[in-house]
Amino acid sequence: MLRVRSRERFGWLALAMVVATSVAAEEPTQWLERMNQALTTRNYDGTFSHWHGGKVEMLRIIHRVQDGAVAERLVSLDGSGREFIRSGPDLACYLPDKKTVLVERRPADESLLGGFPAVNAQTASFYDIREVARTRLNRRDTRVITVSPKDEFRYGYRLWIDETTAMPLKTQLCDGRGRVIEQIVFASLTLSSHIPDSAFKPEVSTEGFQWLRNESPPAKESPENASMVWNALKLPPGFKMAARSAQVMPGSTDPVSHLVFSDGMASVSVFVEMETKTETTADGQTVTEESARLGSSSVYSTVTGGRKVTAVGEVPPETVRSIASSFSSQGQVTTPARSAPMGSTPPPMGPAPMGPPHH
Repeated sequence: MLRVRSRERFGWLALAMVVATSVAAEEPTQWLERMNQALTTRNYDGTFSHWHGGKVEMLRIIHRVQDGAVAERLVSLDGSGREFIRSGPDLACYLPDKKTVLVERRPADESLLGGFPAVNAQTASFYDIREVARTRLNRRDTRVITVSPKDEFRYGYRLWIDETTAMPLKTQLCDGRGRVIEQIVFASLTLSSHIPDSAFKPEVSTEGFQWLRNESPPAKESPENASMVWNALKLPPGFKMAARSAQVMPGSTDPVSHLVFSDGMASVSVFVEMETKTETTADGQTVTEESARLGSSSVYSTVTGGRKVTAVGEVPPETVRSIASSFSSQGQVTTPARSAPMGSTPPPMGPAPMGPPHH
């Protein structure tokens, strides 16, 4: 009897260990899911420092969900005084330094705080997600979760997630060697059951400001563009086309093809436009490609088939170069792709550098 009970006890212990191991293995991804749910469903008011490109900016974010409607306000607490107020799909950008207010429609689920890593069935193939530590930050217990890329085509994250609220108290965007590209650290964070409407009113006076509104319907492609499909012939591992649309860009009358490619976590936007002018260097050489960095985003432009192709995304420079360089026209459209909203270039981790980077 004693031997039987011992074997039973050992069996239950082994089963418990298996279950505990399984839960522990799932826990890092569960923390990411809780974090994203907290960011989108909770009411909060916080101030944080945003570091990128060697510069630091202090900002305040106010987020409210009331009767299913989302309202947000992002304010620069430093010199520029810029404010961004989102009410559902409407985004107003108050730019005191330019005496301008930009108003446009944006995806209703696109937060001003920016994009954070989301988990799906695809991410495990290209990212290693782990809990690496438990520590205290701002007198709160946190879980430190790392999202590490398995190749050179994507960036990784380090996140300090509050155990009580699941809010990210500190986030870092890192390159393949673990070096920090961009960082957000909350100095204060308050969660409230009620945030008044007055919290979403701009402090800046708009007297004498120019108001610019972008409420135009989706553009129709010209007959020449409609007769061909522009697409990437070769993509980095894991990236797939997530959306396609036609847009009219500022300063242009011709619609531009806009495609979005994603691996489930990182995204790259590609714009294909008519090449209207040729740039040359000081020695008279024609410029056929350009590379740049905008905050944490990489940008690469090239000319192919008489079109200018520009790829931008919060990914390593080689990723945008690889995607843009493989673009080609592929004949007539047979199946319409899902349209992307105006201004749907994915925001960087944390806030866009005080405003949507597309203006």
